[in-house]
Amino acid sequence: MNPLLLTHFTATSCAGRGLDATLAALTEARSGLARCDFEGAALDTFTGRVAGVEDAPVRADLAEFDCRNNRLAQLALLEDGFEARVRDAIARCGAGRVGVFMGTSTAGILETELAYQRRDAQTGALPADFDYASTHNPYSLAAFVRAYFGLRGPAVSVSSACSSGAKVFGSARRMLETGLIDAAVVGGVDTLCLTTLYGFNSLELLAPGPCKPFDVKRDGISIGEAAAFALLEREPSAHAAHTEDDAILLLGIGESSDAYHMSSPHPEGLGARIAMEQALASAGLAAADIGYVNLHGTATPSNDAAESRALTSLFDRVPCSSTKGATGHTLGAAGALEAVIAALALRHRVIPAGVNTSEPDPALGLDYVLTTRAAPLRAVLSNSFGFGGTNCSLVFGRKGAVSA
Repeated sequence: MNPLLLTHFTATSCAGRGLDATLAALTEARSGLARCDFEGAALDTFTGRVAGVEDAPVRADLAEFDCRNNRLAQLALLEDGFEARVRDAIARCGAGRVGVFMGTSTAGILETELAYQRRDAQTGALPADFDYASTHNPYSLAAFVRAYFGLRGPAVSVSSACSSGAKVFGSARRMLETGLIDAAVVGGVDTLCLTTLYGFNSLELLAPGPCKPFDVKRDGISIGEAAAFALLEREPSAHAAHTEDDAILLLGIGESSDAYHMSSPHPEGLGARIAMEQALASAGLAAADIGYVNLHGTATPSNDAAESRALTSLFDRVPCSSTKGATGHTLGAAGALEAVIAALALRHRVIPAGVNTSEPDPALGLDYVLTTRAAPLRAVLSNSFGFGGTNCSLVFGRKGAVSA
């Protein structure tokens, strides 16, 4: 595939608001996970909650979109000068030539939960002020971002479980390649809600303490919330601000659907391997060219084992880690959040530590990184795998990672 430029990117999660805070948390091996205090959730688990979302309503002219999910989206858009960079792209390309591609799992389902609590006692009718289309509907996120910037280009929501925030890069790439748009705002946002917390609890997947990906004592996931965005453009040579050394590119994308089981991965990681192979092939790279892999790494025994088998069948002791110990598993936002973390790793030439993991499971055979360290990274891979076998791998690199 033709490389695409990441003109700018940002992320907000329990690990911190913005890139500097996120990088600091990873560098210091500091987790944002805390004992669950989400209203109405009487569960013995830890969550990755972003403080202050409740006190930050969306812009007044967009009040119809007001919900926790879109509030978190707005908080992230305001970080790292991201909004200004998008508006610069709109000025260059035109509002009709910038697309929006958003990944989410539950979107604003919390609004429906709250509406049910206020339904009419006699008729069961939901309150008149409940607006499903602008809040709960998975498309509400894409519609909100599109309205926020006053865009007129295509807008898409992807809801493919935990690969949603990664698959949007593929959706955007296809429209950029066909020339339908010149730039794309891609990202993922998911927020805490009772449906998610109690749903994963019913599957017996929640860890009682902070999650420990790939640890010999790993015992489940910690649910988090996050918003992460990137601005993709087709012609990197047109932007003089990005030098040969500092430009970060999306080099390759791999997608697969193994459909092995509704909630369990293929035990040998078949779909995961296919996604990684496709990502490498589309980037024109060999496995040896990858200096770091950001693992999907949910911290459940079966998921980590399956991903390890897929990874070791392709790579020879590549440094790797899961950053979910710092952020929690942010579900539909995870792919976008970890894409941004991969870009941060490239920008600062560091391999982020796997927070909370103290004793990597030796049976998995990984070069699992426990302390953030410097490394001359040229290309990295980020994995996102979802329920139902919806898999996506992304390759990011610096200019020159692929020889002409």
